Amino acid sequence: MDGTQGSGSERDEQARLSALQSYRLLDRPKPAVLDDLTRLASSMFDTPMAAVSLVDRDRQWFAGSVGLGEPQTQLDVSFCAHVVPQAQPLIVPDATRDQRFATYSNVVGQPGIRFYAGAPIIDEDGYTLGALCVIDDKPRDVTDRQVENLVAFAGQAATHMTAIRTRMRMSDLGDELARASQREDDLVATITHELRTPVASIQGYLELLGDQDDLAPYRRLIEPIHRNGQRLVAMVDHILAGTRPAGAPIPDHVGTVDLVTVVAAAVNACRPLISQRPASVEVHAVDHVPIRADLTRLAHAVEQILRNALLFTPVDRQVLIAVQGGRRPSVEVNDHGIGIPPDEMPYVFDRFFRGAHAREHAVPGVGLGLTIARNIVETHDGTLTVTSTPGGSTARISLPGTV
Repeated sequence: MDGTQGSGSERDEQARLSALQSYRLLDRPKPAVLDDLTRLASSMFDTPMAAVSLVDRDRQWFAGSVGLGEPQTQLDVSFCAHVVPQAQPLIVPDATRDQRFATYSNVVGQPGIRFYAGAPIIDEDGYTLGALCVIDDKPRDVTDRQVENLVAFAGQAATHMTAIRTRMRMSDLGDELARASQREDDLVATITHELRTPVASIQGYLELLGDQDDLAPYRRLIEPIHRNGQRLVAMVDHILAGTRPAGAPIPDHVGTVDLVTVVAAAVNACRPLISQRPASVEVHAVDHVPIRADLTRLAHAVEQILRNALLFTPVDRQVLIAVQGGRRPSVEVNDHGIGIPPDEMPYVFDRFFRGAHAREHAVPGVGLGLTIARNIVETHDGTLTVTSTPGGSTARISLPGTV
């Protein structure tokens, strides 16, 4: 073979890099959908760091991330670069005990990586563009079910990226709907970037200060600042999600996911509230309920419903979640709380509506949870219903099956 043409592997890598460039995600503000996906993965796996890492020629670019201060790193310290050639999940329980990674600067220094789990992001043409990974500064193991979930998250990342590329191409061709959707996504990405970048920097410095032994007397002051920074970002995200214009186009970020995984992600997102309760949250579900959905958005809808149930149910009373399959898969959240007065029922889906109990008892929230949940469910061609008695409320999401 003529050496000037390069080897087959070199040509394959050139084709992969060309495919990566076609998504136009490198050196651009992180799309909100990919940031949201990494935050969900971080919550689901209980890790401080997660990323959608795109492996370029000599670097990895984080198209979505949480807990990582830099937008990119060189490939010589990239765990995700090891995922690309094999196109298989990579699990590293303790990087200090793995000769491939023990000397990496991000292992021996900050952020002190110990645990890494990454699944390949493979596009519809079969190119491995990078990996969705979750990272911890403590060693740990994962179950087979967790690896399955990680693969599902990576599949969602690929679906999101394909939708972004398609919309950009349609926008280039003059499609007004695609342009409107792209303008909205760009606006949300810019707002969240301008907010999260300084807050993430503040949070990072606060964590460094919290680790200093000589500053131990001040940790009681540092922790509330850190917590309220997280609340600030969450509140802005919440308002952005709940005030989307009624006629705004909503991208079709869907793939086959497990409804049980969606519910598990929502429960994990509510873990801080659940941990404050002596009564448990019980989930009754079959093993697998496949649906076509945007994992991040649907998990956010279930989270809003569960959060409401927790906030309006006395801490000594149980909250039950039932997941059912069949032709119309469903999620039902049953609480034993105060119930919704009949005169308030017609308004529970209205934006910014807060009932008398919420106002009188200063229940946290701005009255957008059920609005957001219904909007998300309806974009999935599903329905959300709420019924109530003085003994509690039931919220039921019904979705189309995969057949």
